[in-house]
Amino acid sequence: MIAELGAGWLRQAHPVSETLRGEAKIKMKVSVVIPVYNERAFIEEVLARVQAVPIDKEIIVVDDKSSDGTRALLEDLEKAQSEGERDVLVQNRKSRLSLGNFRFIFQPQNRGKGAALRRGFEAATGDVILVQDADLEYNPKDYGALLEPIFDDRADVVYGSRFLGGPQRVHYFWHYCGNNYKVFRREVLQNIKLESDRFGFEPEFTAKIAKGNWRIYEVSISYAGRTYAEGKKITWKDGLSTLWYILRYNLFD
Repeated sequence: MIAELGAGWLRQAHPVSETLRGEAKIKMKVSVVIPVYNERAFIEEVLARVQAVPIDKEIIVVDDKSSDGTRALLEDLEKAQSEGERDVLVQNRKSRLSLGNFRFIFQPQNRGKGAALRRGFEAATGDVILVQDADLEYNPKDYGALLEPIFDDRADVVYGSRFLGGPQRVHYFWHYCGNNYKVFRREVLQNIKLESDRFGFEPEFTAKIAKGNWRIYEVSISYAGRTYAEGKKITWKDGLSTLWYILRYNLFD
């Protein structure tokens, strides 16, 4: 595992560069994977915020057969990119979005967040993978705090928590299954098989990570929750499903 290889191997594999704080750290490319379903009101702002983060990255957007205009917008962005456009006007022509490091994937049918993430993970080429939801509940400005424990070789997996006051090592973390920011070294995926198609991805990932010998950290992040009127999709039924998945992947998998 990567935890056993040590910092020496990492420094040979990845040149030293500057982090967001200006400190010398190991340079790693980050694959930001964004599963999208019916987020027309937020998607342009989310993409602009992710693009604005000053890290070496690729942005992989996986549309899960959206029906509210999101898919059409993303198809237009892909078309502009394929025609050689370097950037496009977005947000009612108020800002420009650079297209150079985007990759767009379109699911042929709606299969759920977990399935969309698996497609994105398969396409990822970065050293580190970061899961970004396509709403505005979690802010890409927190990427620096999320990536730092991995960049300085303290962690293999980092959870973003809105309940925490500061970064810490995690030993018992089942109650953090629902936290939306998950960042991990690409090698982590080589040791687990993800199967859940929908919101079961959250407890499944956490349960399977817990069974490995990974160094797991948790850092504090900001949070701006949505109401159902604003497009929040998780309901009490998903809460019951999460409890089932926690039992399934801990007791029977």
